Amino acid sequence: MLTMTHEAVEAIRDLMVGEYLPHNRAGLRIAVKPDEEGALEFSLVSDAWSGDQVIEKEDARVFIDPDAITFLEDKTLDAESDARGRPVFRLTP
Repeated sequence: MLTMTHEAVEAIRDLMVGEYLPHNRAGLRIAVKPDEEGALEFSLVSDAWSGDQVIEKEDARVFIDPDAITFLEDKTLDAESDARGRPVFRLTP
């Protein structure tokens, strides 16, 4: 199962600030990018999609598309800030 670092939790929370999403259900969704083998896309969504695996830690939620579950099951989601202060997510084994 995907795990999250404290930095990833903070980054997800920071992304939610100012967004018009239901904060008690919204989260970061990770899905396989269509037509790009091995590529993933990250997006903020208001709720999990049907079939998504939901990972929650300290009120930060990640929704994993069913097609991405196998790829992410042994990974850790981490985050750091880029030069402009925006979060950059990365997956580590």
